[in-house]
Amino acid sequence: MTETLSWMRPRAHTTHLPAPAVQMPSLGAGQRAIARILASLAVAALAVIASAPAAAQSVALTGIMGSRALLVIDGAAPQVVALGEVRLGVTLISTSGDTAVVEMHGQRQTLRVGESPVSVGAHGGPPEGKQVVLHAGSGGHFFGTAQLNGVTTPFVVDTGASNVVIGAAQAEQMGLNFRSGQREMVVTANGYVTSYRVPLNSVRIGDVEVFNVDATVVQAGLPAVLLGNSFLARFQMKQENDQLVLEKRY
Repeated sequence: MTETLSWMRPRAHTTHLPAPAVQMPSLGAGQRAIARILASLAVAALAVIASAPAAAQSVALTGIMGSRALLVIDGAAPQVVALGEVRLGVTLISTSGDTAVVEMHGQRQTLRVGESPVSVGAHGGPPEGKQVVLHAGSGGHFFGTAQLNGVTTPFVVDTGASNVVIGAAQAEQMGLNFRSGQREMVVTANGYVTSYRVPLNSVRIGDVEVFNVDATVVQAGLPAVLLGNSFLARFQMKQENDQLVLEKRY
């Protein structure tokens, strides 16, 4: 199977989008489009990745500079935070060696440089929600933060991808044994690359969770996970201006 990754273009008027079919666009157009997509995505990923209004927050520590910490909050660009300073609801309490203590949602968490992000908020509650609301970010694309097999990662909606698409480096951080999955070929900006089809136990956005979601792991580096139709097909999608609403069907 050969897959071409494409992009979702938002509409200016109200429209009801049918449940997406698992079908790829033409090969030539997709190969040119993906080069532009990855370039714009790399820039956008360093801006505000998590534009969806989720109650939970994820925080990762990427560096210590004396008494200041370099924090990545909800997948956004790294920020230098001083002791006692509050950024996006996260307060830096203390630093020591390669660790930092932060407070968010009234809870204190100890972070270590290089470890997976710590999530606090709605992600800790039962996944009983039925609706996801996303708002268009840079370039009109729909970004957010999801939990894949419990690991927090930024994503961007891509209705042209059959599956959830993950870069190999991200998959390794998630602990996915993807090389044992079904080998396939996909088209990227650099031509054909080997990919692996693997199942994800769960994909969760806020308090909405779906299970047994097909994913494609590609060798190409991706600044964010592409949220494709193996996830989106579980929802009825409605787009109005810069807002995308996903209503869970099953």
